[in-house]
Amino acid sequence: MTAVLAFVVLGAAPASAHVEASSPGAQAGAGPVVVAFTVEAESPTAGITGVKTQLPAGLAPSSVSLASGPDGWVLSPTNDGYEIAGPAIATGVDAEFGITITQLPVDAAAQVPFKTLVRYSDGSEDAWIELPTADNPEPESPAPAIAVAPAAVPAPSPAQTSATPSPSATAEPSADAEVTAKPAAATDEESPSTGWVIGAIVAVAALAGAALWFRRRQSGRA
Repeated sequence: MTAVLAFVVLGAAPASAHVEASSPGAQAGAGPVVVAFTVEAESPTAGITGVKTQLPAGLAPSSVSLASGPDGWVLSPTNDGYEIAGPAIATGVDAEFGITITQLPVDAAAQVPFKTLVRYSDGSEDAWIELPTADNPEPESPAPAIAVAPAAVPAPSPAQTSATPSPSATAEPSADAEVTAKPAAATDEESPSTGWVIGAIVAVAALAGAALWFRRRQSGRA
């Protein structure tokens, strides 16, 4: 009975990820991003000679470069990803390497997978390409994936900030300002009329004086 229970527990346990990927601080829309990979050696008789990876949607092969890897390994772009290969690593030794991605897509998912094919010196291959699904959340040969944070919210540009009028700029003039402005306008308007009035008074006075002088002269002749 104990043996049966042990078999059930072991059979229900999820398979371990034999190719792991990590990229602390990865964020959608940001870059450059370095992704570190660890490929566990599965073959007891052959060493790892390389890996071939399919990039997720939104990442171009030209955006990937080799950051670090085993001696002699180089990166070559493929139609849908890249391949890193070189001299075989010693049997039983894990392969560790890193790639640099110029920039992650702005709409990158929370989990970005890298379907990977591992090749050995004896010609054998291991495929780690399965993605979790609702029916199979923990596949037997899962593709390595990295966690990605959502894209940062862009700050408003200076042009947008200056285009929005401030309350003080759109406020209506106060009553005091109107009262102060009106006398000044009235003074400007009354200045010409005041000159005309003074001129009229002087003219009338001059005519009155002339009339008085004329009457006196006529009286003297009489």
